[in-house]
Amino acid sequence: MGVIKKAFIAGGCFWGMEDLFRRQPGILDTEVGYLGGVNDQPTYANHPGHAEGIELTYDAEATSFKHILDYFFRIHNPTTIDQQGNDRGSSYRSAIFYQNEEEKSIAEEVIKIVDASNRWGNPIVTTLETFSQFWPAEPEHQDYLVRNPNGYTCHYERFEKGFL
Repeated sequence: MGVIKKAFIAGGCFWGMEDLFRRQPGILDTEVGYLGGVNDQPTYANHPGHAEGIELTYDAEATSFKHILDYFFRIHNPTTIDQQGNDRGSSYRSAIFYQNEEEKSIAEEVIKIVDASNRWGNPIVTTLETFSQFWPAEPEHQDYLVRNPNGYTCHYERFEKGFL
């Protein structure tokens, strides 16, 4: 195993994102939770300003932040503000929570590539937000689609090939 890193992203309901990412090469662990809001100890019922997001633990020798973002842009609609499928509100925004300037630069580069492809047909509205704190969601939200295989999700692979 190589260098272990974490990535923090949000792209709508965290259940579907987690379920798809858990199967990706190099992803060692996933956890759903809340990012970028105003209160400490957010809950599903009380997370003002927080996005439903995921913490990805990955082996940087088996995958990269850039490839994680490439997949991220394939499995959710990054052209809708505060909406994924039927879910609406800032909790469902498309966001990349960067931990340092290198991640910010990579995110900006990938957004430019995705935008230039015009495969989404509309401009990318994904926000770049400084990572501050990840708050794990309640246990009933972790691995939700593993425990509820027919549960709600609006995430799926929209493009067979990536953008890179």
